[in-house]
Amino acid sequence: MLKAPNGTTLAFDFGEARIGVAEGDAEVGTAHPITTVTGNSNEAKFETIGKLLQEWQPKQLVVGLPFHTDGTEHEMTRLSRKFGQRLQGRFKLPVYWVDERMSSLYAESLLAEAQVFGKKQKQVLDQVAAQAILQSFFESGATEFFNGRPEH
Repeated sequence: MLKAPNGTTLAFDFGEARIGVAEGDAEVGTAHPITTVTGNSNEAKFETIGKLLQEWQPKQLVVGLPFHTDGTEHEMTRLSRKFGQRLQGRFKLPVYWVDERMSSLYAESLLAEAQVFGKKQKQVLDQVAAQAILQSFFESGATEFFNGRPEH
């Protein structure tokens, strides 16, 4: 496992329709949900992400990698990797990968504790999942690091 570096970090919970985003800093060790990116095209989503990067000035990015419960990869794992590689290629920032298998369950339980249900929960679930991914990055480090070359 790689230790989480200091500096502002943005984390992404990638989905084809919605991308949850959270921010934080390993020095402080806390993550906060900030927004959910949507758009009619990948270009529109990356434009929004570019604005977030301008606003937050992160030193690195974290992308959650979904796996089956047994640890095997599936189509969303591949799409999440592709998304992270596009982030790195477009914005020239280091991208770290974090196993996100439990992030959605964690996000749902946090929102239930806060009494956020139904439509309200759906609106923030992805960004709270991104918060869980980033918190995991701060506490456990990253499983992999992508800097423009294949991880394996």
